[in-house]
Amino acid sequence: MTVVDMATGERILAAAAEMTTEVGWSSVTMAGVAERVGVSRQTVYNEWGSRDRLAEAMVLRELGAFLDEVDAGFAAHPHDIREGTEAAIGRVLDLARTNPLLRAIVTATHGAETELLPLLTTRADVVIAVARERVRDRLAAYPGVNDGRLDVTVDLLVRAVLSHVMQPSAEPAAVPHALADSVTRLLVD
Repeated sequence: MTVVDMATGERILAAAAEMTTEVGWSSVTMAGVAERVGVSRQTVYNEWGSRDRLAEAMVLRELGAFLDEVDAGFAAHPHDIREGTEAAIGRVLDLARTNPLLRAIVTATHGAETELLPLLTTRADVVIAVARERVRDRLAAYPGVNDGRLDVTVDLLVRAVLSHVMQPSAEPAAVPHALADSVTRLLVD
């Protein structure tokens, strides 16, 4: 892909996300995205290949914003694993409450079952793998982490946070603290 193509690809993803929040994924067409971006429908297909690949790329693009919050939370507390973990979780859950694309996917706001929901539930393997890698890298950087329990703890954490993103608990403010305490107990001897 050339630099121009990457810019076009990003514009296509942004347009697809905007349209999804406005009218729901079931109403988003490759032709509609092309029209919004000001390119041909063939250009959209050339960039993403299919509507399914466009959907996955759009969700992964959005995941990038959530992973930026993970990074910021851990970066704010580079020497305290519990505080860093709590901050990262809190930032992710705060973004989840206000993110229009995520809300459109989770709530199917446009009256139809959304085709995107499986990308965050039953077909979430790519999302989970990417998130797991980032969180693992951040947690592994703390001193005193038990490497033997790192992978399973990260998996538990990512899946728990994803669950709270999809279905917030009755007391969402308590979640980051409780999960951070659990992670700390599991990882620090």
